[in-house]
Amino acid sequence: HCIYIISVHSFIVWYCNFFFFSGTTKSEDRAALLKKFNEPGSQYFIFLLSTRAGGLGLNLQAADTVIIFDSDWNPHQDLQAQDRAHRIGQQNEVRVLRLCTVNSVEEKILAAAKYKLNVDQKVIQAGMFDQKSSSH
Repeated sequence: HCIYIISVHSFIVWYCNFFFFSGTTKSEDRAALLKKFNEPGSQYFIFLLSTRAGGLGLNLQAADTVIIFDSDWNPHQDLQAQDRAHRIGQQNEVRVLRLCTVNSVEEKILAAAKYKLNVDQKVIQAGMFDQKSSSH
């Protein structure tokens, strides 16, 4: 699994024009990268970022594909990362792909995330959790 991810990363590094940032990328650098990526006709068609680094405050409306390869224990982090491509100004249909290895910790993370989202849908989003029900 790790070798495969490294191979994909190596392919991107050697053959593609791409941007990358992590949690250590300065905010002014992020803004410049986003501007270049979102420009019409940009030569950069891949933007690598982690769900934690890219989950908040990004506008990637030029993106049409989101590939999640590092699922988070908090499913809302992944949803926020997906939402970076579903922004105002998006002209394309957005595809979301999730990479997961069978019989791995990733599979357990995804199962836990699915369970958490199910609880969220049934309880919190249905309006059954409020100040009355949560205070003792």
